[in-house]
Amino acid sequence: MNPLTENDIRTSFVNCSKGEARRLGLPGGLSGSPWSDLDFLGWRDPGAPERAYLVAERGGEPVGVALRLAQEVRRSFTKSTLCSVCLTPHSGTGVALFTAPRVGAAGRQGNTVGAYMCADLACSLYVRDRKQTELGTRFESLTVAERVARAAANLDAFLERVLDGKLR
Repeated sequence: MNPLTENDIRTSFVNCSKGEARRLGLPGGLSGSPWSDLDFLGWRDPGAPERAYLVAERGGEPVGVALRLAQEVRRSFTKSTLCSVCLTPHSGTGVALFTAPRVGAAGRQGNTVGAYMCADLACSLYVRDRKQTELGTRFESLTVAERVARAAANLDAFLERVLDGKLR
């Protein structure tokens, strides 16, 4: 992913107002982000933990979506759950349901799209083995490049549903 500035991030959002995009809490240390290891920039709002944001490149341009964390359901720590983007297994609350308002009239009517994703939105780091889950090493026969491509396709499918077929 190409490095993003604060302005790039704030102007990329497609499913919230410009005012909301100006007020959202950005992740700390943007300049120190591992951009070459990121397929998207995802973070939870430090001031409002039920809010999260994701910025990915589509068509060579950054596209940001505002997310809401669905009410957390208590899960057993003995069962694992898979992220629908990177397919990384997590135990307990390592995966969360995030919902995003759809773009345009559908979003204004309250229509949302949801996906179970890594609760810390670090999918890019998990598929590259730069970060480990509490379950340890993944057991897959896919190469890192194949895992990256799969995660990118899954993220793109989610964004396509949020964008409702519109690039911007």
